[in-house]
Amino acid sequence: MQTDSGSSLTRPELLQVADAVARDKGIDRDMVLEAMEQAIQTAGRRKYGQELEIRAEIDRTSGEIRLARIREVTDEVENEDTQISVEDARHVLPNAQPGDVIVDPLPPIDLGRVAAQAAKQVIVQKVREAERNRQYEEYQHRVGEVANGLVKRVEYGNVIVDLGRAEAVLRREELIPRENFRNGERVRALILDVRKEPRGPQIFLSRTHPDFMAKLFAQEVPEIYDGIIEIKSVARDPGSRAKIAVVSNDYGIDPVGACVGMRGSRVQAVVTELQGEKIDIIQWSPDPATFIVNALAPAEVTKVVLDEDAHRIEVVVPDDQLSLAIGRRGQNVRLASVLTGWDIDILTEGEESERRVEEFRTASQLFIDALNVDDVIAHLLVTEGFNSVEAVAYIDPEELAEIEGFDEGIAVELGARARDYLAARDEEYEGRRQELGVSDDLAAIEGLTPGMLVKLGEQGVKTLDDLGDLAGDELRDIVGANELSEDEANNVIMAARAHWFGDEDQETPAEEAENPAESGA
Repeated sequence: MQTDSGSSLTRPELLQVADAVARDKGIDRDMVLEAMEQAIQTAGRRKYGQELEIRAEIDRTSGEIRLARIREVTDEVENEDTQISVEDARHVLPNAQPGDVIVDPLPPIDLGRVAAQAAKQVIVQKVREAERNRQYEEYQHRVGEVANGLVKRVEYGNVIVDLGRAEAVLRREELIPRENFRNGERVRALILDVRKEPRGPQIFLSRTHPDFMAKLFAQEVPEIYDGIIEIKSVARDPGSRAKIAVVSNDYGIDPVGACVGMRGSRVQAVVTELQGEKIDIIQWSPDPATFIVNALAPAEVTKVVLDEDAHRIEVVVPDDQLSLAIGRRGQNVRLASVLTGWDIDILTEGEESERRVEEFRTASQLFIDALNVDDVIAHLLVTEGFNSVEAVAYIDPEELAEIEGFDEGIAVELGARARDYLAARDEEYEGRRQELGVSDDLAAIEGLTPGMLVKLGEQGVKTLDDLGDLAGDELRDIVGANELSEDEANNVIMAARAHWFGDEDQETPAEEAENPAESGA
């Protein structure tokens, strides 16, 4: 890299080189010129002294290179290489003031071989950094899009993909099982993540992510691209089976039929891209029960029982449909659970009937033992939906008397017996609590029944601190998930922890004695 001699350097070829590099690397021309300026500054310091502040400037129109030394005007000179006194500065600039900058033009430099090599390295490094920044800025906004590329090479099972203006990595775990690519093959994948790393931006692709299937359907189904049909959720077992839930915003368009296409042409295009993955297209519904029944297709469902607090649903299917509903290795019910976001329990009609009979027998026996009634009255109570002694104890006798075969006298008597039973039981629990050493402070927390306190004591939870150390799900495991909801359990634990925060806000008497002035204030 030689320079012409003279008062300035006219190098129009520099602009041509900058234009060529900018086009080739896809970066801004000014970035290339700034890299060249920095390289010339580095060479200038090598010639005139590393301690000097050297500035190089390339004219963006003519390509002329100007080199100058920069010194700051200051009242007290601490570094003569980069500073100049006000008195000396005024010989150059009569009105110089502290903080001004004196620019001394320097003669052109003749770059030697070592300096030229150093300058080249600076330019190469700056151009590489600019290219990396360009790649990151370009691809970080494309996360979630489908990219097309060519397989460049395969390293330890990971596929390196040439996207044209950048390289991306398709890791082994993001490949569909039993999928192999060779150099030069075309590949489509979802841009999963773009990260800045010391070696440059890393672009990660995926062919197993649920969004990849959703994007493929958007490419094949115009109604999805136009927003007429909406993909609500996707569940995949990559390379094997998948479920996709769709809904139409236009009542005149069948979302399932539109996604399947004429003679299955649209869905078949996606299946082919995903190496034969079987796809169930499901009609989405705002009603959870209907949606879950649809998601379990092709199995038929005869009954569902929702538990909204636990976000769990119990599904009853005919005996001969059990294997179909569960699927091979539980695949069908697992995908349906992911698709809907609900935990799904599947029972056959026979199992559900047996369980109902057992629950009926258990509830009847509870009333027989607790209320000292015969099996006829116990059966009537269970049939009417009563499943606990508390329900009988606190219901209005007039409502209880409306049960066929009951009168007001029986209703009042049953209520009294139920309350006597609960009082005796709670008294027994109270004695057991004291035996276990459960503190009165713990017993005073609202939301904990005497029975819960006994269960806590049996598990070693006897003080407010013991209870405060628990998490909500741990408390529910001890006392029974049916006894406390998640919110109720969290409220109980926060009540147990309340004294921790109260202690921080209040000074102890000893602390007040040590700080009488603060105490008086």
